[in-house]
Amino acid sequence: MKHTLTLICNPRNAALTPEVVMTARSIFKHFGCDCGNPDWLSGGIACDIPISTPDDAFNLSKAEAALRETFKEFPIDLAVQQSENRRKRLLIADMDSTIVIGETLDELADFAGCKDAVAATTRRAMNGEIDFAEALRERVALLKGLPADSLKRTYERIELTPGAETLIKTMAAFGAKTMLVSGGFTYFTERISRRLGFDGNQGNVLEIADGGLTGQVLDPILDKDSKLKTLKEMTATFGLEIVDTLAVGDGANDLPMIMTAGLGVAFQAKPTVAKQAKIRIEHADLTALLYLQGYRESDIVAP
Repeated sequence: MKHTLTLICNPRNAALTPEVVMTARSIFKHFGCDCGNPDWLSGGIACDIPISTPDDAFNLSKAEAALRETFKEFPIDLAVQQSENRRKRLLIADMDSTIVIGETLDELADFAGCKDAVAATTRRAMNGEIDFAEALRERVALLKGLPADSLKRTYERIELTPGAETLIKTMAAFGAKTMLVSGGFTYFTERISRRLGFDGNQGNVLEIADGGLTGQVLDPILDKDSKLKTLKEMTATFGLEIVDTLAVGDGANDLPMIMTAGLGVAFQAKPTVAKQAKIRIEHADLTALLYLQGYRESDIVAP
């Protein structure tokens, strides 16, 4: 079976050297894998190594584990995938702490003077320690009476994750569909979606009355099951197969779609998510998702 090992680092720290690539090839050869010549997708940033192995997935997994152990102090991400069908035609992306930096609900709570309390609950919910819907209602209740213009002020604080705009523009340029699906709120998903050029967006709806937040979030709650459902529905809508899909997120409510997608990526994820996801990005920015698909530097559309 043919596989590809991809090594990636952050574009702002081009730490991927020929020596590092040579080390990776040596480790895989030690476990009985035949390694082809390195294919540099972007100099110093991303490199593919073709791998051929007998039908012995155990040796392949042992090689990957050994490489991770060797590189644990290096700012380098790595992934092993089957070489076929790497280029995906549908992206389902989480918003908070994935497409944007930080959690929009936590920032909104800052205007209500309860950011620390809300952020503590957010961390537990995103790590899967408490029920997501229950935690969402609990946090939103603390926002009761907050003026609605706090949403606009919060949006003005939002920063995009490096590589987010490049990811969406490049995939769109090559014909892929993109969907922003968030356990956050439609006020933000709609604006981020338009800003980056997503094909669609979904989120939860905050109830607003008399110019202020009521402390209620309208049903139904968009949770982990909803995200997975969206992945499957969008796949069917566009006449695709699951193997054609890419899902990325950081929290426990993203895990089902990450584990189901053809390419599921835990991006700078919470511990419980990073532990379970096959592919995780911890050092690189969101352009890593392009290199994981085999895009080359010359393919990338600048923001």
